[in-house]
Amino acid sequence: MASSSRAAVASAAGAALLGGAAFVSAPTTRTGNLRATASVATPSAPVSGLEASSVAGLAVAGVAVAGCFGRRAITTSAKHQLVALTAFENELGVQAPVGFWDPAGFTADGSTENFARRRQTELKHGRISMLATMGYITPEITGKLPGYLSPSAGLKFADVPNGLAAISKVPAAGWGQILAYMAFCEVSQDQSAGTPAAAGDFGFKVLTASDPEAKKTKLAAELANGRLAMMAIIGMFFQDGLTGSAWGDWANYTASPLRAFENELGVQAPVGFWDPAGFTADGSTENFARRRQTELKHGRISMLATMGYITPEITGKLPGYLSPSAGLKFADVPNGLAAISKVPAAGWGQILAYMAFCEVSQDQSAGTPAAAGDFGFKVLTASDPEAKKTKLAAELANGRLAMMAIIGMFFQDGLTGSAWGDWANYTASPLRAFENELGVQAPVGFWDPAGFAADGSTENFARRRQTELKHGRISMLATMGYITPEITGKLPGYLSPSAGLKFADVPNGLAAISKVPAAGWGQILAYMAFCEVSQDQSAGTPAAAGDFGFKVLTASDPEAKKTKLAAELANGRLAMMAIIGMFFQDGLTGSAWGDWANYTASPLRAREC
Repeated sequence: MASSSRAAVASAAGAALLGGAAFVSAPTTRTGNLRATASVATPSAPVSGLEASSVAGLAVAGVAVAGCFGRRAITTSAKHQLVALTAFENELGVQAPVGFWDPAGFTADGSTENFARRRQTELKHGRISMLATMGYITPEITGKLPGYLSPSAGLKFADVPNGLAAISKVPAAGWGQILAYMAFCEVSQDQSAGTPAAAGDFGFKVLTASDPEAKKTKLAAELANGRLAMMAIIGMFFQDGLTGSAWGDWANYTASPLRAFENELGVQAPVGFWDPAGFTADGSTENFARRRQTELKHGRISMLATMGYITPEITGKLPGYLSPSAGLKFADVPNGLAAISKVPAAGWGQILAYMAFCEVSQDQSAGTPAAAGDFGFKVLTASDPEAKKTKLAAELANGRLAMMAIIGMFFQDGLTGSAWGDWANYTASPLRAFENELGVQAPVGFWDPAGFAADGSTENFARRRQTELKHGRISMLATMGYITPEITGKLPGYLSPSAGLKFADVPNGLAAISKVPAAGWGQILAYMAFCEVSQDQSAGTPAAAGDFGFKVLTASDPEAKKTKLAAELANGRLAMMAIIGMFFQDGLTGSAWGDWANYTASPLRAREC
């Protein structure tokens, strides 16, 4: 057992240090998803209880993420024979960029049963870790639930601390409920090998799906999220145990060298002072000031470079000649990295001379205004110290964004040969199927960051577009329903004569929900049902494309109809954002527009007279 443990440790250490380059793949003849292409000279040992418990512990720590190298060569001590394993490289959970990664060699025996058992365990541990992580985060953001956790014990939710300290507060009945739920999850499904539950499918189709490919995609995403959550919850436990607080208490770190810089220029919400590389660990104010000065310069250069990429794409090139002597027009200089080879030597001389002027025209030694970024150009800075600090902080933030942007542009340009990439190169993209569809509008073009259209299905695209059109129409009506009464007032007369309810009695916004009588809700639902069933909305019909025959919104002319529907889609998208904002404002303040009287500390108060 000792020698086996030493071998496992040595194997893990070697894999961590040497990576994939430490292994040699032997030529193999593969058949399907090969489980083992040759037999190892030493017999396979059965899976011991110690091994099983080790796997469970490592999974909780986020370490036993099964995923080895695709083809590993194993040298046996008996015959010094190379054996290649390609057993699990296409299994669920093997994800880019690491691929199949198993530095501890848990899958070296090629056993599909052991692999499936460990994968099932990893999936469960990931789900528990995701719940635990959210259990840490949610109370910090939303606060505790109202009311009592245990009325009999007089224990309120607000009395239960966040994190590890909660363990001592939960009553015995609470632990019983938790254990009962865990037992229910374990015994309510048949989880034996080969069943859907063994692969993580408990029939809850929000997490999985009926379609095998969709289910596989969702489970793979869940595995990845679970791995992240296992790492996160261990970090939270460590932080909590170390500091006594779920998030650590910054007040405890009184001796930290970071204290020296937490109020310096460039320390901005929500991150605060952030130095993961530890550049300020020495506490040197001189080094900090020098780095901050350098960051400000790099940000300014990056902002100029970013604008140099963007401006010619929007406004075009300057007229005339860049170099009359060389016969070089501005229009002849390409945008992006390709311009480097076109700018004449005199042009580079001018660029370098300007850079040198910026450097030597001001005294930038420590403590001078220029060292803090103030070159006397009061459009960027200001005479007032507070206004100058605000402007320089904004400039630092913009410069940081520009540094990220220009690196992205360089990468895109170097990869595709075009400053913005050349869409013509992406001929095999599934997005090609939809780039000319209704709703694809400038300046964004076809935009699908969630990848809903990645399968290239025109049916799914049409169904989602139809749904978007409906949601947009409902949101436009809802938005106008919020706005109109605020501007024009309520209708005269009664909403419900039988109930004696006047229109004027119905409040604006969410509060109206409790005032509308049952007959009113019936009318609303009946109208919605009429809109749904009065037209054939199956694929390919005019109604499926949003044309219900009401020619004020659409038109008989195909081009005019397309223009009107495109405008309606854009307005509907805006309305969906607007109505959500109104709901949030209403729910937060109790008023459809918020109550200006509540905002006593607003800087706008200074200008209201």
